[in-house]
Amino acid sequence: MAAKPAVVLLSGGLDSATCLAIAKSEGFACHCLSVDYGQRHHAELAAASRVAAALGVVEHRIVHLDIGQFGGSALTDPSIPVPTEGVGDGIPVTYVPARNTIMLALALGWAEILGAQDIFVGVNAVDYSGYPDCRPEFIRAFERLANLATKAGVEGHALHVHAPLIDLSKAEIIRRGTALGVDYALTVSCYQADAAGRACGLCDSCRLRREGFATAGLPDPTRYR
Repeated sequence: MAAKPAVVLLSGGLDSATCLAIAKSEGFACHCLSVDYGQRHHAELAAASRVAAALGVVEHRIVHLDIGQFGGSALTDPSIPVPTEGVGDGIPVTYVPARNTIMLALALGWAEILGAQDIFVGVNAVDYSGYPDCRPEFIRAFERLANLATKAGVEGHALHVHAPLIDLSKAEIIRRGTALGVDYALTVSCYQADAAGRACGLCDSCRLRREGFATAGLPDPTRYR
């Protein structure tokens, strides 16, 4: 039997690469979607292409949708510095308003066109920066919306939003991906990576990634500048 199609959101970072590997391990034919949303750098999009090729996806598409024109985040507005003092309390300035909602909506549209009933997203609510659109209640709410807002859902072809990393620590994510053959040297997680994809080593994302490898007891393949 042909593998069931699934749309996988692929940023090019550690989490989304692991999420893709999990989807493939569960037998899905993976159609990967990355979004050029006006982020500070495009190194992660290049990383997404590398990961998609390495894991043998059906296809990989990059959608250009510049939500960065609104600003409001250190990841889209160069006038707002990326914090480097460590993970603090509250929602950090690296939160991009509505980013996951927009990306999931794009994935939903493509899934319906493909006849796919499954969407995978690598959000995490344990070792993360406190973003409200990475929480389980958001994923559950979006799945309800998906089944209310689509022809597929209304006609009884239920859509499912999978967030397999949602309750895993960064170390657990790294161990899971390593067991599935993910080459994390291909990924870029840094909020302010340079054009060559080298990480700053100071931002929240770099700190969480480095601590994850250390806790997992595995070598960190990240290239730092």
